[in-house]
Amino acid sequence: MTTAYEYRETLLKVTGVSLILGGQQILRDLSFEIRNIHRPTQNQGQVVALLGPSGMGKTRLFHILAGLDPPDTGTVQVGPEGKPVQRGMVGVVAQSYPLFEHRTVLGNLLIAGRRAGLATDQARAKANGLLQRFNLGAHGGKYPAQLSGGMRQRVAISQQFMCSEHFLLMDEPFSGLDCVAIDEVIKLIGEVSTSDELNTTVVVTHDIAAAIEIADHIWLLGRDRDAGGNPVPGARIQANFDLIERGLAWRDGISGEPAFHELLQEVRTRFATL
Repeated sequence: MTTAYEYRETLLKVTGVSLILGGQQILRDLSFEIRNIHRPTQNQGQVVALLGPSGMGKTRLFHILAGLDPPDTGTVQVGPEGKPVQRGMVGVVAQSYPLFEHRTVLGNLLIAGRRAGLATDQARAKANGLLQRFNLGAHGGKYPAQLSGGMRQRVAISQQFMCSEHFLLMDEPFSGLDCVAIDEVIKLIGEVSTSDELNTTVVVTHDIAAAIEIADHIWLLGRDRDAGGNPVPGARIQANFDLIERGLAWRDGISGEPAFHELLQEVRTRFATL
């Protein structure tokens, strides 16, 4: 039985976003929103998984959501105040977890804090708080080369929260990982989600099973079809799977349940039509 919850204010709103590159329509009139999910029993952030075939525009949308690239038309607004997105307002964690190798873990966070305009004392206080939150307190003096892949990812996420208070985009966080490492990433995203009710994570991934395990909603990005079944240029959200209503959100060990495998097959079948 699903824990009680309610949707509150909108935290991320995309309205009418379109993008044309090299004369080709990449995204077309794309609109969606993520709302604050409130649970009476605990902090519950939002985790949305964005799935779609290669070449469908996920990376371009990723850059637009992060404020790195502007769309040709449309808007992206973040936060309860609906501020137009700008570079630095949304944290971005790339596949390789790029860090300054010649700086310590704490040093990497302090650089991010200074770039975000924080005073030295403010940056240090925030960095130390994030190190504790992500179980990195004993590693602040180490260099990235001394860390495991999982630790590097924790540092990369902490680094982004130095700039962005609540918004995080993750690009293929499960790529190239074995099943044990994938479980660790799933656990980490869960920790990020529940550390603050307003924390909102968008995960771009090809791993459908991992997406089901961590997300509360899954969006499929694909193209419309005309009357003859031919794809219409420009990707849009083609399906939204609500894992909360299906009783698959916010619980561990769902991969062995029939409902998990039913949804996995449902998403795979729909994926093939995109």
